[in-house]
Amino acid sequence: MSTSNLSTVDSSDRLRVPERAQCVPSQVLHLRHLPADVSEEEVLALALPFGRVSKLITLKHKNQAFVEMASEEAAVTMVNYYTSTMPTVRNHPIFIQYSTHRELKTDNLTNQRAQVALQTIGVAAVHSGNMASGGEGWGFSSSPVLRIIVENLFYPVTLEVLQQIFNKFGSVLKIITFTRNSQFQALLQFSDAVHAQHAKAALDGQNIYNGCCTLRINFSKLSTLNVKYNNDKSRDYTRADLPTGEPEPAATFGVALPQYGAAAFPSTFHQHTGMSVAAVPGSLVSPPRVSLQVAPPAGHSVLLVSNLNPESVSPHCLFILFGVYGDVQRVKILFNKQENALIQMSDATQAQLAMSHLNGQRLHGNMIRVTLSKHPVVQLPRGGAGQEEQALTRDFSGSALHRFKKPGSKNFNNIFPPSATLHLSNIP
Repeated sequence: MSTSNLSTVDSSDRLRVPERAQCVPSQVLHLRHLPADVSEEEVLALALPFGRVSKLITLKHKNQAFVEMASEEAAVTMVNYYTSTMPTVRNHPIFIQYSTHRELKTDNLTNQRAQVALQTIGVAAVHSGNMASGGEGWGFSSSPVLRIIVENLFYPVTLEVLQQIFNKFGSVLKIITFTRNSQFQALLQFSDAVHAQHAKAALDGQNIYNGCCTLRINFSKLSTLNVKYNNDKSRDYTRADLPTGEPEPAATFGVALPQYGAAAFPSTFHQHTGMSVAAVPGSLVSPPRVSLQVAPPAGHSVLLVSNLNPESVSPHCLFILFGVYGDVQRVKILFNKQENALIQMSDATQAQLAMSHLNGQRLHGNMIRVTLSKHPVVQLPRGGAGQEEQALTRDFSGSALHRFKKPGSKNFNNIFPPSATLHLSNIP
């Protein structure tokens, strides 16, 4: 792009723009203090969540760029949003303001790469069915419904956690959670499509907790959600009168779901401090994964497992099953009520994780129930206990089969809900 085509873009629109001119709305926005090697895709990632982009000019040698939105309303929305939330590229703060230019001229080959990037994104939007209708330029879906996949699910994720995180970007109306292809997923409806765009751009690829529970977010083809029940798996925040429904309301998805209910967590789990990550659009790049700083669950590390099959269950069986989600220290099948057992995990986090994945699952033909126990530890049998009672209690604290002893172990990344497919490793 030549200097003549830009009029005074290279000079008067740098840092010397009069302060009053910066406040006059314009479809053209001026971005400053960009990284020297910023890509066109990274610049577009900042703008596209707010509407269609008509033109783009990058001045990398000046660490600046100009973006022309398809409407002044989209430009105003973008500026207002970044007034309260500092925009960043790769954690590098940048500045966005209105330009004195009313339109951009892009008929020179100097910025051909920027236009190609803009067109490429537009083509991708067409193929994915997410092209915005009407006008020039390209944009993303106008659906207010997001489809959310949580990868590396080390901590349980509840409706309350999702609502708190996404409610920072707009009013959340409805949420439906379910498990599909052994992945915890959710459909979340905002009151407005713009809010959905902001949330997707800011949260896609971020971690709910430090190093785990990674959000993968796409727009849903649905325009609205039909929530029939208000319970642990679905919620319509506009309808407090909805029934709680059947014990397994999500059976319509064709899968048996683990319990991710709010009742499964202590009250401290919901007392979050909120996100510290800057809500910056990053849907076109791979931003560093920053924890959303939601407080991990706390509480006792002992679980009460009920409705077991007394004829088939054993301490070793429970050790293997619960050991998928944490290091089991002790197992005690109750002598006088052998359909119940106490399982002590290494810490409260592992107990919460095992409970969220195994509660409601079938074991030896019975649907087991997993809850937190009031006991802080599992006591070993006293000296006077009989041989049968002693056989029902095992101490696994020194077991070589513990999978999570080593900090940072790759096993932390391989935690999934129960499925019909097993992964075997260390086969001789």
